[in-house]
Amino acid sequence: MKSVFNFMVRPKSSRSTSKKDIEGKELLLNTEVQNHHYTSRIGIVTALPIATPTNINIGDEVVLHHNVFRRFRDVRGAEKNSKSYFSEDMFFAQPDQIYAYKNEGEWCCIDGYCFIKPIANKDKFSLDHERVGIGIVKYADEGFKKEDLVGFKPGMEYEFNIEEQRLYRVPTNQITIKYDYQGDEEEYNPSWTQSG
Repeated sequence: MKSVFNFMVRPKSSRSTSKKDIEGKELLLNTEVQNHHYTSRIGIVTALPIATPTNINIGDEVVLHHNVFRRFRDVRGAEKNSKSYFSEDMFFAQPDQIYAYKNEGEWCCIDGYCFIKPIANKDKFSLDHERVGIGIVKYADEGFKKEDLVGFKPGMEYEFNIEEQRLYRVPTNQITIKYDYQGDEEEYNPSWTQSG
C-alpha cells in the first residue's frame, strides 16, 4: 500500500517505551496512556509517498513526532489512536512529522532540524545539571557540522532518546550562535537513557 503524500511507517519495536527489560525482568515505567514521553518515536519506513520526492528509502529508520504512534483518551475517557493510525503495525507519517532518517548506518537530519547533545553545567552554585540553551551538534542539516558548539533560543528544544543518548531536536533557524569549541565541554547524558 502507498499513500499520495504520506510515508507509511511501523514502530521499530513497539508503540510504547513504557516497559524496560532489566536482567530478564520486565519493569513497567508508566501506566498512563496520555503521557507522550513514553510513546515510541523511532519507526521503520514501509512505503514512500507517491507525490513527494525524498532521500528516505524503504527500510530506513526514522525519528518521528510523538503523535504518530500515540494512543490517548478522549473527553469521554475512551482510548483512541492518533489520526496517523492505519492498522496495528502500520501508520501514516506526514513529511513534516519526520525529523531524521538513518541511511547506511548514519543518521541524517531533515532540512531545517539539528539534534544537539546537552552539555554538563560546571557552575558549582547552579542547581541545573546541564547548561541551558547550549550544546554540541550531534546530527546536522546543511547549515552546521557535527561537533559544532552552538547556542539556541530557550524553549525551542524538544527531547528525544536516540540510540540510548538524550538529544534535543532544535529547528536550525532557532540556533542563534556558533561558539568556538574549547574541547573541555562535557556531554550530559543521564543514566536513565541507557537500557539494561
